[in-house]
Amino acid sequence: MAHNGSLVPVPGRDIKVQGWYQGGISVFDWTDPKSPVEIAYFDRGPLIADTLRLAGSWSAYWYNGYVYSSEIERGMDVFELLPSGHMSENELQAAATVAFDYLNVQEQQQLVWPPSFALARAYLDQLQRGNGLAADRIVEVREELARIEGLSGQPRSEALRRLAIRLDGEAEEAADRAKTNLLATAVRDLAPAR
Repeated sequence: MAHNGSLVPVPGRDIKVQGWYQGGISVFDWTDPKSPVEIAYFDRGPLIADTLRLAGSWSAYWYNGYVYSSEIERGMDVFELLPSGHMSENELQAAATVAFDYLNVQEQQQLVWPPSFALARAYLDQLQRGNGLAADRIVEVREELARIEGLSGQPRSEALRRLAIRLDGEAEEAADRAKTNLLATAVRDLAPAR
């Protein structure tokens, strides 16, 4: 039986971590609700192999970069998600920028991603994974972001604005227009207001 869980704040995706009592915990992507996919799991195994006894993960919550699971009989487990074919390092770094002073998942606190190069790269990773933008253009944008990140001050701001404007124009023809728009916004938000 499923019990208490929370969202993992990966931008542009719907990912949840969930406790399953003696079934352990699972992390699943339900961005496409018709086709949810488990992307990570942990299971301690039964408390006593041949005895039915209440144990396992009572709850599992994402909080400031880690997953915390309260195990009914054996204490607390703390996990850090690692990059895989299901989730990139950039997506995990962007998720880790969402920080709360406290967490009460019943309140459904708003997820807000501060501007970061990780956020822009997370959207770029998603565009690559979903073939949402031409492969050669993804390579070019990655290189441009790396170059811009090495700049500072006015040159950085101007380069970010130019890249965002180009991405705005390319969104019209992109296979994933919405995600390309999110990338353009993430890039634009890195440039301080004039």
